[in-house]
Amino acid sequence: MGEKVGFVTMGEVKGERGEIPKIGVGMLGYAFMGKAHTNAYKKYPYIFWPPAAIPRLVAICGRNEKAVEEARIRYGYEKAYRDWQEMLNDPKVQIFDNSGPNSLHCEPSVAALNMGKHVFCEKPLAGTVEEARAMWEAAQKSSAKSMVCFNYRFLPALRLARDFIAEGKLGEIYHFRAQYLQEWIMDPNFPMVWRLDKDVAGSGALGDLGSHIIDLARFLVGDIATVSALTRTFIKERPSLEDPTRKVPVTVDDAFVAVVEFSCGAIGTLEASRFCAGRKNHQVIEINGSRGSIRFNLERLNELEVHLVGEEPKVFQGFHQVMVTESYHPFYEHWWPHGHIIGWEHTFIHAISHFLDAVVNNKEIAPYGATFEDGYRCAVICDTIVRSSLSGKKEELRY
Repeated sequence: MGEKVGFVTMGEVKGERGEIPKIGVGMLGYAFMGKAHTNAYKKYPYIFWPPAAIPRLVAICGRNEKAVEEARIRYGYEKAYRDWQEMLNDPKVQIFDNSGPNSLHCEPSVAALNMGKHVFCEKPLAGTVEEARAMWEAAQKSSAKSMVCFNYRFLPALRLARDFIAEGKLGEIYHFRAQYLQEWIMDPNFPMVWRLDKDVAGSGALGDLGSHIIDLARFLVGDIATVSALTRTFIKERPSLEDPTRKVPVTVDDAFVAVVEFSCGAIGTLEASRFCAGRKNHQVIEINGSRGSIRFNLERLNELEVHLVGEEPKVFQGFHQVMVTESYHPFYEHWWPHGHIIGWEHTFIHAISHFLDAVVNNKEIAPYGATFEDGYRCAVICDTIVRSSLSGKKEELRY
C-alpha cells in the first residue's frame, strides 16, 4: 500500500514533483451523476499531469444489489456496498463522493465529515434549507475539505466571464438574467420518478435547474438581497412507477420565475422549467454593465458573446463571438490545440481537479469552488423563492 502521508497513501507513480499520492474514493450513487463523477476521477490523472493525487476507486454504494454490483464492474470500483455507513467505515475510503438523491445528501455527508473524511457532494446541497445548514455547520467543525459540485463554475467560458467582471471590464453591473429550460417531463404519462417527489428531491425545477443559475448569479455578480417569485406545477398527478394504472400526486414545482435584487444594486431575472418544448439543456445567461455585456449559452459552451463599449471598430459594433479555446484561457492548458472544443463532461474533471488539489495541498475551496456555505446560501434563496410564491410578496433573504 505504501507510506501513509496525512490522509492519502503514497503510490508508486512519480511525477515532476516526486511521488504522487493515491487517495481512496467511496461513491454513493451509480446512475447519472455517479457515472459523470466516476468518469472525472478516471480521466483527471492523465489530463492534469502531474495530478495532485491519483484517485483510487475503492467502493461504490447503492440500494439495489444487482445494479450496484453491475456498476462496480462497469466503472471499475474494488468493492460494492448497499449501506453507506458500512462504506464510510471502510478505512480505505478517504473521499466520500455523494451523488445520491437529494434526500441522502445530509446524513451521510455529515457522518463522513464527523469521521474526518473529505466530502464532494452533488447539488443542490440538500433537500431542505435546514439540512443544508446542518451540512454547512458540520463542514465548519470538520478538519476535512468539503465542496458542492456546482460544475458550471468550471466551464472555461464562465470562468473567463467571472474574470471579466472581477477585472472591471463590464463596469458597474446593472442586469443579470438567466434561463435554464428543458422539456423532459412534458408528457403527462411520464412516470412519477424521484425527482418529482418532494420527500426525495426537496423541490422540482427550482432545485434541479434553478440551483445552478442561482449559484452562478452569486458566483458572477454577488449575493441576492430580495426575491419576488412564482412557482407552478402544471401536471399534478402522474402514473406510479410500481403500478402505471395508479396516479400519484406530484409534490414539486415544474417551473419557477423570479425577479431578484442583488446586494450590489443590480437587478435580475431567474427562470427554470422542465416544460419547454424543444429545449434540451438550454441554459442562457446575459450580464449587462456600464462598460459592456456578455452572453453565454450552455449548448454552445465553448463560446462567449462579448460586447465592450468603445473598444471595437464601428463596423463590428454589437456582440462578437469569442471561442474560449486558447491555451491561455481557463483550464485549456490541459486540453487540446485551440479550436478543439471540450464538452459538458469536462466540467466535472475540472471540478474534481480543484477539489483534489485542495485536499492534498490544503488549499481553500473558495472562491472558485462552491463551499458548503455557498450551498447553504443557495438553499436559502430557493426557500425564499418558494416563500415569495406562497405569500405573493417580495421577500428579503434571511440567512
